[in-house]
Amino acid sequence: MLCPDLFAGQTVCVSGGTSGIGLAIAEAFARLGAEVIAMGSSAAKIGRLNATPPVAGMRFARLDVTDRKAVAGAFDGFSRLDILVNAAGIARPDKEYETDTFLEVMEVNLNSVMGLSMAARPLLARQGGSIINTASMLSYLTDTAVPAYGASKAGVLGLTRHLAHAFAAEGIRVNAVTPGYIATEMTTGLQEDAGLTGRILHRCAIKRWGRAEDIIGAALFLAAPAAAYVTGTEIAVDGGFVSGGF
Repeated sequence: MLCPDLFAGQTVCVSGGTSGIGLAIAEAFARLGAEVIAMGSSAAKIGRLNATPPVAGMRFARLDVTDRKAVAGAFDGFSRLDILVNAAGIARPDKEYETDTFLEVMEVNLNSVMGLSMAARPLLARQGGSIINTASMLSYLTDTAVPAYGASKAGVLGLTRHLAHAFAAEGIRVNAVTPGYIATEMTTGLQEDAGLTGRILHRCAIKRWGRAEDIIGAALFLAAPAAAYVTGTEIAVDGGFVSGGF
């Protein structure tokens, strides 16, 4: 049982926080007392989310992470920031060999992590804060349908390690989570492929698709005082997929 006010008084920002893994993480921090700003690119999606009262302490804000000027000013007006979760991500299966699509995926999945981390750095340094990046099992493995996604997520792990050392003198810890096959809107097409699902479940030690909620524990741990000596590393939340075999 986690203390219900574990993150009371802290401010958390989550990019990609309006759906899937990012939304689940944002809601979890809010339920534990944080003030949470969940950022997403879709005004329509934010409107739908606001139609139902969000978790107390949580609000939504629009941010297009491909807009570098907007990213650089994402925290203008913030008086405090304790935790940044970089969860924005896209995949464009079978289209990522096209140059423009490849660059779009890299911009969202990797460049925004660097941009938001640099923009957040001064505020995080004041608090001795934490950055949590979202990588993927494809940081390690291969899926020929998504070369940009795989390259970007491998890059997220490399960037996590570099920033952990670059930011350590300011008291900022930088870590990552590496989800496996998680049932979200982004993976709907994969979930509907019975053959692929069969292969996934065969390889997974835990014989099911993951849920967005499964990522919460790792993210909360990495941001909590219990992880005060943890930086530059990643926690796999993949049901044992990467360590499995066919």
